[in-house]
Amino acid sequence: MGRGCSGIPPRPEGRGSPPGAAPRCEGRPGAERGSQARPGPSRGGAERGWEAAGARGSGLGALGSGSGHGEAAGGGCARDGGGPGGGAAAGLSVRAGRGRGGRPRSGGSGSGAEGKGAPEMFSPGFDTAPAWVRSPLTSADRCGPEVGVGWSERSLPARSVDAAVPSSSLSRTPAVIAANCRRRNRLNAAREIDPVTLPNCQLIKGIERGSEDIDILPNGVAFISSGLKYPGLKSFAPDKPGEIFLMDLNEEKPRAVELRISRGFDLASFNPHGISTYIDKDDTVYLFVVNHPHQKSTVEVFKFVEDDNSLVHLKTIRHDLLISVNDIVAMGPDSFYATNDHYFSDFILMFLEMFLGLTWSNVVYYSPKEVKEVAAGFYSANGINISPDKKYIYVADILDHKVHVMEKHANWNLTHAKTLQLDTLVDNLSVDPDTGDIWTGCHPNGMKLFYSDPENLPASEVLRIQNILSEEPVVTRVYADDGSVLQGSSVASVHGGKLLIGTVFHRALYCEL
Repeated sequence: MGRGCSGIPPRPEGRGSPPGAAPRCEGRPGAERGSQARPGPSRGGAERGWEAAGARGSGLGALGSGSGHGEAAGGGCARDGGGPGGGAAAGLSVRAGRGRGGRPRSGGSGSGAEGKGAPEMFSPGFDTAPAWVRSPLTSADRCGPEVGVGWSERSLPARSVDAAVPSSSLSRTPAVIAANCRRRNRLNAAREIDPVTLPNCQLIKGIERGSEDIDILPNGVAFISSGLKYPGLKSFAPDKPGEIFLMDLNEEKPRAVELRISRGFDLASFNPHGISTYIDKDDTVYLFVVNHPHQKSTVEVFKFVEDDNSLVHLKTIRHDLLISVNDIVAMGPDSFYATNDHYFSDFILMFLEMFLGLTWSNVVYYSPKEVKEVAAGFYSANGINISPDKKYIYVADILDHKVHVMEKHANWNLTHAKTLQLDTLVDNLSVDPDTGDIWTGCHPNGMKLFYSDPENLPASEVLRIQNILSEEPVVTRVYADDGSVLQGSSVASVHGGKLLIGTVFHRALYCEL
């Protein structure tokens, strides 16, 4: 990953840049104007923190590995505020204080400051976000596809804001209304769906707390991650650790069996997210699991022992570039691509990132010898997978409603090949190894997913994408439900005419096609 701005890792190009665009930093030196990012001592985190002096207009002073001494917490680049060179008073500076979840963006292995900040919770909902972020739109606020186009953070009022700002002071300004419109459009807030049913489906017994990701081995054995607790999303059992289930689709009546995990692994904080399998030359099966213990991101590597349905924990992978990991696709027994769905890991700043529509999400390649950013410029990179011929990587941008096709090179870098635009929030991606078709669990209306309302349940939708590399890919809605059966579908995987549909926090469905 390149460096700039006095050695600070640069951010991706702004809105409109394709994934993989060259990163850069903006802003000229000038601490008096709040535009200079400079080394500063961190407190309780990594050896070095970056402070972005920003209370008077550097734009977004990013939260970093600790809180630097200065007007704002630091990390990454001081974002541009009001014009070339940054520092104009029209910017928005976020005074995050000493927050949990900050991270170093270069060097070392610091895991972030442990100071005061956002509360430790993974399913608080929008009600804990700043009032001006969650302020509802009124009938007077007209929202169409064109509202807010071309808007950026520079349009915000010339003032510094934080979580204490009341909604009355900001929520009705044109810039915030436009931002809310953009947020509603990204979340497909107005979309309703017609049901598409499958004749031979049944809910899977034993899976009650989500089935966020599913990966099926070539022999028909499926792994299912369950129990995810994620910022802003509902959790039916927030105090219980996550689980990994196994289903053998070769059985006449497949059932979910919880896998036993070897001693020594911290089960109490197990919070599994995306998963991926890799079969080595000696037929050893490795299971990679994205984990969020204590609001951090790690990748856990397990070996599957088929004889006693258990997982042996081999290692925990942490890295400064693995900051808000969502999904993973294994490339070897100790290498993988991973998506970071947010630039920030601090709870409030994650909402702010979505509110502003920042395209700072990315894809990282990890191996013991090399760790690097290989694609950037996403609103929120989510599901990731690989084509059967191993030539292409597929990346779902959930907030941009797109699937990106990235060409994989010998040095593991990715270049953008094409993009498929959809009308739904695309979550995890599964690839049928026989046909190359992409199956994906989607959220037709993301607003319903975040605003948990028992009277207005989040819907589920499964798409099948055929011939994505062709000029005219075929997209088929295989399944759709208004939430009465299945809420918040996140993944769909097939094997031998059988379909598994997983959800973020709800049940799981087994269907025979």
